[in-house]
Amino acid sequence: MNRFFPLVFSLAICSSAQAGLTKDIEYAKVDGSSLALDAFVPDGPGPFPAVIMVHGGGWDHGDKEGGKKRGWMVPMDEPLARAGFAWFEINYRLLPKYPYPACLEDVQSAIRWVKAHAAEYRVDPNRIALAGESAGGYLVDLAAARADETTRVNAVVSFYGVYDMVAQAKSEGVKDNLGPLFGISELNDRTTPILWAGSAAAYLKAGLPPFLLVHGDADQISPYENDVAFRAKLLALGVACDLITVPHGGHGMLTWGALAPGIKGEVVAWLQKNLPPPPR
Repeated sequence: MNRFFPLVFSLAICSSAQAGLTKDIEYAKVDGSSLALDAFVPDGPGPFPAVIMVHGGGWDHGDKEGGKKRGWMVPMDEPLARAGFAWFEINYRLLPKYPYPACLEDVQSAIRWVKAHAAEYRVDPNRIALAGESAGGYLVDLAAARADETTRVNAVVSFYGVYDMVAQAKSEGVKDNLGPLFGISELNDRTTPILWAGSAAAYLKAGLPPFLLVHGDADQISPYENDVAFRAKLLALGVACDLITVPHGGHGMLTWGALAPGIKGEVVAWLQKNLPPPPR
């Protein structure tokens, strides 16, 4: 997928980022590895609402650039830009070299970076959302649930994420990447607490930001029923949570095609409602 944004590599004289897309900005350096993000800034004075976007890929592949198979979060780039949102798409450390919690720590670092650079990128620090898909959905759920003052955000959009790793392991086992992510080979009395500690479900509480869950009901990788249960738990705690269901939708938003032609607009509209401009 080709992006329509102009490529910008320079900053304006007053240390304010120019409108457009700036690629490969280092937001953290860990163990000698540079972690980068791409930043899009709308034209105008701002301050703009912003979305920090986290790609999927099973914790062992994928990046901020997207991919032909599922597109990661890239399909949301243009709709958000046209609606006047700033956005930041991040890379994070992956398996097999970096097991949990490296991926979570990187998302947290990215949130802190965006907040610290809010003025430079004309971002309203009180209108920041997290959005992620698949493995990235898991990460934004967990980061929001575990947030402190430095990483708190104002809204969360989770596309077919996983919020309860124990339930996922009971359903699917610890095959594929779930085991390597947590350094385990089976589900037992010793490993269950490890999975639970790495689950958003363990940290749910009143006062969390509003959530939007987007999920296809034919998903064979991250079961749709998990998000139904997630929403019920959030609502029981008094946390606002909406669920957009894609009938017959599988895993990955690029697989939805004609099933949900308006889905991007629905997500943008939800973000506009939940990140409203301050009263004048």
